[in-house]
Amino acid sequence: MPVKAKKPSVAPKKAIKKPRSSSMSASVFSGIGKEGSEMMLEKAVFGVRVPQSLLAQAVRVHLSNQRSGSASTKGRGEVEGSTRKIYKQKGTGNARHGGIRAPIFVGGGIAFGPKPHSFRLKFPDSMKKQSLRGALSMKHAQHELFVVEESKKLPQKTREMASLFDALGIVGKTLFVTPKSSYETVRAVRNIQDIDVIGAEDVNTYVLLSHKTIVCTKDAIMSITQRLGEQKT
Repeated sequence: MPVKAKKPSVAPKKAIKKPRSSSMSASVFSGIGKEGSEMMLEKAVFGVRVPQSLLAQAVRVHLSNQRSGSASTKGRGEVEGSTRKIYKQKGTGNARHGGIRAPIFVGGGIAFGPKPHSFRLKFPDSMKKQSLRGALSMKHAQHELFVVEESKKLPQKTREMASLFDALGIVGKTLFVTPKSSYETVRAVRNIQDIDVIGAEDVNTYVLLSHKTIVCTKDAIMSITQRLGEQKT
């Protein structure tokens, strides 16, 4: 039986790995809504994926920490009124009762009612930052994040700012993120319907997810990137 010659083994070619870009871009719109230059965005801030459970946890912690926990009711021992037994135990044909301020009576104490306590939940800073990165990335991926010029280059009149939002085609609840120092821009925007204004240092996961569209000034983007750019590996 003829012996088949073995084919010389050829080592498989290794795929050449292309260097991954650490940045991505976004169009920057002028004060009249005209698309201009592009701004580079950090991929570590605007291009990450996080579990939906992390975003849900961030929202739950934020809402829980907003609660004052001041709800309070009085028990039967705290309600003002007589504690005398309303009638004798036997012989009346009625149900057995004690004082008139028992929870079974109208005006009596509350059984197992709420008492003041703290609803505060802990959320590690690393998880807080990662959830914020995830919310920003989701808005950018869904084309719901707009970047406009620096606040000093934007119109300072409410009518002109309203025209800017109309030119961008923005409809619905919108969050306008601006640096803390730009009071004139805040004053021009805060009276426009469905537009909420927030400083870049106060942005959190809940406020991002509770708005359909996010509009950031260029300097606000830089402030957020500086705040979230450093990521522990």
